[in-house]
This record gives sequence, structure tokens and C-alpha cells, in this order.
Amino acid sequence: MEIETMIDDLIAREGGFVDHPADRGGPTRWGVTEETARASGYRGAMRDYPRSAAASLYRSRYWLAPRFDAVAERAPRLAAELFDTGVNMGPAVASGFLQRALTALNRQGRDYADIAVDGRIGPRTLAALDAFLAVRGDRGEIVLLKAVEAMQGERYLRLAEQRPANEAFLYGWLANRLADPVENGA
Repeated sequence: MEIETMIDDLIAREGGFVDHPADRGGPTRWGVTEETARASGYRGAMRDYPRSAAASLYRSRYWLAPRFDAVAERAPRLAAELFDTGVNMGPAVASGFLQRALTALNRQGRDYADIAVDGRIGPRTLAALDAFLAVRGDRGEIVLLKAVEAMQGERYLRLAEQRPANEAFLYGWLANRLADPVENGA
């Protein structure tokens, strides 16, 4: 799936302007928080935040900067999930999920060396991904997807347990963020 399609799908899922009282992120539009919009230079009202600005932000900050585009060259469905997870939880969290899964799945270092969980996709993470896919093949991408989504789901549950106001979002997070990527066209 192309990044433009993923961005369009994400924006459609996130919707327009939202200012939910339980959301610590405050006002959002197209899924972009006010803080993030301001950090990228936007000064207007969040109700007026342009869709094109959101799309540009998603491409640069949540696709290219964390190097999910490099993951897509190897495992496009995994990259689509990392992008979506990165938007919702932060790119470093999504990258860390991948790094944890790769290290746990290296059969005690027999397939490739452990990698640091630093939340940055660099040459070592990409080399581990390449080695994992070489050993496990196409099915390996599906297993990595399941591992990333398992960690994501656990984090959502923990967020709701630690802050009861997050229960307002838990169902939606699980329903809309943990999905069959093949079913969703990824």
C-alpha cells in the first residue's frame, strides 16, 4: 500500500475536529494534536487545521523520519502497522515494539544478534529484519505484525487501567487500531 493511501485512510479514521474532555491531547483535527500542530508551525485555530498540513506532517514525521519507508521495502504490511501505531503512540514506541519482537524472535541469537531497543530504526534494526525475513519468509511478516499488535493492545489496556478516563477510548483503540492488515488493504 502506498503512503498516500495510508494517510488518506488514517485521516478518514481520525475524522475532523475533536475536543474530547477526557483526552489529554486536547483539541485535534485529522488526528493531529494541537501541540503537534504548533510544533510544526501552525498558529491558527485547530478547527481550521488544513488537511494538507496533516497529510504532510504524517508523511514527514511519522513515515520518513522514523524510517518506516525502509521497513516498507522489506515488509509493507508491517510498515503500514508501524505507521499507524506510530501516529497513535509515537514513532519511537512503534519502532521499539519492532525491535523487541525481532530480538525475542532471533532464537537466542542463532539467526542474528540481539538489537538495542532504542526506538530508532537504523542499520542494525533493518539488518535484523532482513535476517528474520530470510529465515522465516513471508509468514514471518505476519508473525511480526501479531507481535507488534500484541504489545500495542497490552499498552492500551495498561493506559486504561492506569487512568480510568482512558476507558472512554479503549474500545475504539482496540476496534480501530488492532485490525487485520490484510483485511484493511495493507
